[in-house]
Amino acid sequence: MATLPDDSPVLSADQAMRRLIEGNQRFLSGRAVFPTVQKEILAAMALGQQPYATILGCSDSRVPPELLFDAGFGQLFVIRVAGNTLSAEVSGSMQYAGTHLHTQLFVVLGHERCGAVQAAMATKFEGAQHKSHIQLLVDSIVPALSEPDPALTPAAQLTRAVEENVQSTMRQILQSPEARARRLEGKMKLAGAVYEMESGRVRFLPEPLD
Repeated sequence: MATLPDDSPVLSADQAMRRLIEGNQRFLSGRAVFPTVQKEILAAMALGQQPYATILGCSDSRVPPELLFDAGFGQLFVIRVAGNTLSAEVSGSMQYAGTHLHTQLFVVLGHERCGAVQAAMATKFEGAQHKSHIQLLVDSIVPALSEPDPALTPAAQLTRAVEENVQSTMRQILQSPEARARRLEGKMKLAGAVYEMESGRVRFLPEPLD
């Protein structure tokens, strides 16, 4: 993977967050400017990449971060895995983004009606078992889930579980020595968000409690 040229400007985490929010607002209002493929853009991208944020999102085909945030080629470093869970491979990709691409904003992006979270709920609360590799994925989500609240509808329960899973992934990221060090240096901001499937809005969450 090509890295960021030494003399390229780096957006701060706050600047990057504003760009994400503004991009999602354009997406919501029908004013998205996501570029069509142009030879000059591709030629520039071949020389190196300079993403302004790193997004850890779900593999769901309905949740493409570049479209939700109206971002062009090379603007987002995107890592996608079902359930937006953390693994050694995901952690390595995030570390690469911070160390070599110098992105300061990292976002864990979940989404409503997440099938991986729903499968984890079925395992934890109903004893359901899934195919071997799916079960491994599901088992990594199960610890994030709190006990069911009888006052919530099934849909609201799933929405809460999606948020809990996002915040659990955030806590795992913050447990790494590298992440703690970068945050202390003021070179990293971690945010959690949930994509609302019907409205198209990306809703940012409060930081998880330690």
